[in-house]
Amino acid sequence: MSGTNAASGAAPCRFAHYFVICGIDTETGLEPDELAALYQWLEADRQGRDPDTAATGENFEQSPLKRTFKSKVLAHYPENVEWNPFDQDAVNMLCMPKGLSFRTQADSREPQFHSFLITREDGSRTYGFVHTFYEEVTSPQICSAMQTLYQMHQAENPSSATPSSSSSSSSSMDSLASSLDEADSPSSSSCRSAACGGYDASRDTLYVSKALCLITPMPFMHACRRFLSQVHRAVTASLPPPLPLESYVHNILYEVPLPPPGRSLKFHGVYEPIVCQRPGPGELPLADFPLGQTFPLLGVENLVQLFNCTLLEMQILLYSQDYQRLMTVAEGITTLLFPFQWQHVYVPILPASLLHFLDAPVPYLMGLQSKEGTDRSKLELPQEANLCFVDIDNHCIELPEDFPQFPNKPELIQELSEVLLRYGISPVGGAPPTSVPTSTTTLGSVSVSTRHPGLKSQQALRELEDDGRNGNLGGEQLAVLELLQGNATLERLQALAKRMGVRVEALRGVGGEGEAQGGRTAVDEEEMRNAKLNVQLREVFASRFTMMFADYEAFVIQSAPDLESWLTNREQMHNFDKASFLSDQPEPYLPFLSHFIETQMFATFIDNKIMSQWEEKEPLLRVFDGRIDKARLYNVRAPSLRSSNYQRCTVLKESAQAIEQRLLKIDHTAIHPHLLDMKIGQGKYEQGFFPKLQSDVLSVGPTNNNRWSNRTATAQRRKDRHRQQTEHLTLDNDLKEKYMQEARSLGKNLRQPKLSDLSPAVIAQTNWKFVEGLLKECRMKTKRMLVEKMGREAVELGHGEANITGLEENTLIASLCDLLERIWSHGLQVKQGKSALWSHLLHYQAREETLEQQQAESPVSNGPERRKSESSLGMPSLRASVIQDMRHIQSMGEIKTDVGRARAWIRLSLEKKLLSQHLKRLLSRQALTKKLYKRYAFLRCEEEKEQFLFHLLSLNTVDYFCFTSVFTTIMIPYRAVIIPIKKLSNAMTTSNPWVCVSGELGDSGVRQITKNVLEMTFDCQNLGKLTTVQLGHDNSGLLAKWLVDCVMVRNEITGHTYKFPCGRWLGKGVDDGSLERVLIGELASPNADEDCGRGCRTPDMQHSPGQTRRASITSMGGRGYKPTSAQIQEAIGEAVNSICKHFHKPEKERGSLTILLCGEVGLVGALEQFFHNGFKSARLFQKTVFVWDFVEKAVAYMESADQMGDMQETAEPLGLTCVSLCHYVSAINSSPRNIGKDGKFQLLVCLGARDRLLIQWLPLLVECPVIQRMYEESALLRDRTTVNDLIAVLQTLHDFPITLEASLVKGIDL
Repeated sequence: MSGTNAASGAAPCRFAHYFVICGIDTETGLEPDELAALYQWLEADRQGRDPDTAATGENFEQSPLKRTFKSKVLAHYPENVEWNPFDQDAVNMLCMPKGLSFRTQADSREPQFHSFLITREDGSRTYGFVHTFYEEVTSPQICSAMQTLYQMHQAENPSSATPSSSSSSSSSMDSLASSLDEADSPSSSSCRSAACGGYDASRDTLYVSKALCLITPMPFMHACRRFLSQVHRAVTASLPPPLPLESYVHNILYEVPLPPPGRSLKFHGVYEPIVCQRPGPGELPLADFPLGQTFPLLGVENLVQLFNCTLLEMQILLYSQDYQRLMTVAEGITTLLFPFQWQHVYVPILPASLLHFLDAPVPYLMGLQSKEGTDRSKLELPQEANLCFVDIDNHCIELPEDFPQFPNKPELIQELSEVLLRYGISPVGGAPPTSVPTSTTTLGSVSVSTRHPGLKSQQALRELEDDGRNGNLGGEQLAVLELLQGNATLERLQALAKRMGVRVEALRGVGGEGEAQGGRTAVDEEEMRNAKLNVQLREVFASRFTMMFADYEAFVIQSAPDLESWLTNREQMHNFDKASFLSDQPEPYLPFLSHFIETQMFATFIDNKIMSQWEEKEPLLRVFDGRIDKARLYNVRAPSLRSSNYQRCTVLKESAQAIEQRLLKIDHTAIHPHLLDMKIGQGKYEQGFFPKLQSDVLSVGPTNNNRWSNRTATAQRRKDRHRQQTEHLTLDNDLKEKYMQEARSLGKNLRQPKLSDLSPAVIAQTNWKFVEGLLKECRMKTKRMLVEKMGREAVELGHGEANITGLEENTLIASLCDLLERIWSHGLQVKQGKSALWSHLLHYQAREETLEQQQAESPVSNGPERRKSESSLGMPSLRASVIQDMRHIQSMGEIKTDVGRARAWIRLSLEKKLLSQHLKRLLSRQALTKKLYKRYAFLRCEEEKEQFLFHLLSLNTVDYFCFTSVFTTIMIPYRAVIIPIKKLSNAMTTSNPWVCVSGELGDSGVRQITKNVLEMTFDCQNLGKLTTVQLGHDNSGLLAKWLVDCVMVRNEITGHTYKFPCGRWLGKGVDDGSLERVLIGELASPNADEDCGRGCRTPDMQHSPGQTRRASITSMGGRGYKPTSAQIQEAIGEAVNSICKHFHKPEKERGSLTILLCGEVGLVGALEQFFHNGFKSARLFQKTVFVWDFVEKAVAYMESADQMGDMQETAEPLGLTCVSLCHYVSAINSSPRNIGKDGKFQLLVCLGARDRLLIQWLPLLVECPVIQRMYEESALLRDRTTVNDLIAVLQTLHDFPITLEASLVKGIDL
């Protein structure tokens, strides 16, 4: 991940930009750490105390040896680099994140190594590598100041002599501000006199931390680590180094170039040469942080889960005592994202002064230093609903609830485990590479030792030196390590010497450099092994993306003619055809991919792809596209298209070979360090003290431009010329840069916190940026949800893609739930529970219930809470109440967590079109909001809050079933009301009525209705969207006839009301003699006079279909309008067309097939009209004739003709068809159900459509002589051409598997 450089001359080609020394400034003496003071100010503000009265950094409760003091940048060379300006505050803070720490001779003073990075505004990075060691304090002023502080501490805390006086306070966040001292010191030292922080100037020697740092444009971690440790060794060794230290620092700053891509470079440290290599243009970018440490720290399974959370842009918090572990895991996980890049806040080491960033309502990846013995449960984090918490030292992770798994996860884990085992590393977490425990060693140590001589000794040495510092070997151990490679006797000697307290220096005469093979040290071997393991693990992940996104280019929408217009309209444009892409993917991948393609990292990847047509390809994109082209060349994708079979990585061997070749055959060697033109007497050397370097020789590079700088200068001049030419052709560069920044920052809020200025004003400004970002995100999300949901209509209006799958809708709603959680977490005073939104709702509920009790004693009308009556639907009104909806969620035993309850409540409110209204009501209790939130919180910014609620209100224009469709197993109360036709006196019946409600998820079973009550409530498992109601009675008593207008059924939780029109009689000897009817339902619209904020659907036509369509069909008294032949044919065409469209939609998008078959404009109704055209339906002997009568007569004729032998001559298929029609009609007639003649005709049509027999039955009915008696000459059924057209239209249904609902075919035995 190289930093982007925009410099002239040799600028981008230097290996290191700065050499920095941080430590104590003896001029100013001991100063309390200002950042610690700011931290205390923030803590006081967080806990609701007055921040101004908080401590100013002095803390007399703590022993002065445990306190943090201000460190300073003592020197940095050169003064400034034009293309990478030196940020003194940031570098100082990250070199010594906990400030200066002091030790006495009784403490452990092992050197430490850690890395950091600084991300610039444009996303480019600079890396820092820090070697921290302890140096004796020689200044008498500092020693006496420490003595005074210790005496003051003793006076304040007389009990501090007891070892139990731990300096940690119970405040969870103190673990960040506290120093690492306890973690460093071994437990054995706790029994000494000075263990509890004692210091006596006359008796004790005082030591203070000092840091040496290299700042580089690329993460050459191993090379920098070795260089810094050699510089430190030169200071502590008994003999002075071969050359003054200035020579080595000057050499690495000015004379060591970056290795060119695909090449290796050797340069010289103080004692040994150092080798580094850089991947070629077609390889994965440089990543030098050892994944061989990251994987054992967490275990493969945990790491894959962490990788998944990173891809889905959750909030990720790493937690460890060791800074280098935080950096190793953070860098390790981000390098695995290739070809994507983390686009949000990225702070692998979070200094105490930046704690308020944990409050950031945006995705982040941050590292938090823990203090030894700190309990995770005491660590209060502002928001945890979407947090992945990674406890590195305890090898465990806490995952957010409910997120999709990475595709082929088990196979991926298997492949990664095999790679690790080949290198002798256990794939199980909790086997830190520091001490290489026996489990790891037995897995692969034999093969390792045979392949890599010297590694076995290294493992043994590490076991001897289990220092709990993740392999951060200090000077002494490093000297030993380099001496003792491969010598078991000397290893045992070293262990003995260490136990006896004898110091071992690097005896150069004995072992030389400890050569292992071909002049390479075991350290070189270890580095090569790390590099090969790194690249193989990364290749496994990269090959997953190459497979998953092999065809991504086909779905990129290139809509703009030039870069300027694209950048200007970036926000309005659709750059990727998401719906088509998802429809092309294997089913198991969809849950993950539908989430992933909504992330910022994917959006940026697609933006880079589009911009690559006008400018140079972004490096990661270039490598990725190259790999896809190569895969296509080998036809890898073609056979496996849409297959979810796991394909293993095929380039593991060659990727490791490329690295091995580069490291074994060095391409370039840098100039050796040499004597500089220094003043006489400079470069004095005093053992154990880092000398003051001569700045004049280090502030400028060599005057003679050597080969590589000349080469770069020429290339740079060529680039400059090219840029000047293109500037005339395209837009002004500044303007373009502005557009680019805006385009790239879309959806991002803050890339990286500014480390330099941390005043409360700046913190307020940061929070303001968060508020703006949240509002913008809300606007984008609601717009996206509307556009997707409106589908085709939106496309016609010019809003992008049609078709939202159920899966995509679910993804968008989950994303909205996440946004609401982040908004409710922003600026929280005190965190309670994992869900900030649910916590707020519970506070609101408690207050409202108290008010309700008070009002119960003096009842008053509840004005705005009550909805307008739905009397026209015959239903009592349902209150719109936040509390009622909460109680519904609380009664759901299936949901176990607060985060789950909050999400269920959001889904329910969205489905009821009450989300904006509910949240407005919740926030109207301003006293509660003020109590729960700080003044800068999003929910206390009035104008933004109003806009936010307005954006949510726009979601009321579409219908969601996001609650009903997700919680499919819960019990739901339903209310059913039967509405008779009042104007006729038979509103009451003496018989016993019953009802059975069916939906997409099942049916309620038969429910008896109390006589003459006409209304009932019942509980049953979620039925989903309701489709049919079976209504009937037992025909008992004198008044056994019943004229029903419709049945209304309401889901009492979601408020969805369904209307099932009837408009027919139920009873023997009336209408068609039906005692049972199957009614087809549709969602009833809320009343037009209802609160317009709730429902904005176009209202359906307010009439009962029973009295329009049925009147024309059953010719009740001949009333009603008769459709023309053309209208009938058009209706059939539309009905068939609707069924075809139904099957062409993805399965999860399809509505109810029952409505398309039997609904108001369904196929059955259209065919009934066809059969009624020209039907002689005059009352013969006062009895109504039905279409079913014609069918029965035709069948009777066929059966009698068959018996008399008239049909023997007919062709065989026709005879079989005749048998099938007779069989079906007989089965329907012998059914135990009393469904009436029209019900029987409906059933015949449905069964014929299902079994693909309709088009075979039609010719039989047309040929039957009965038709002449029952139909007029002009009837459609007697027109051969029309019938043939009808058969052709119905033929199209044969392509689809029509399935019928159980409620339609109940009791039919075929």
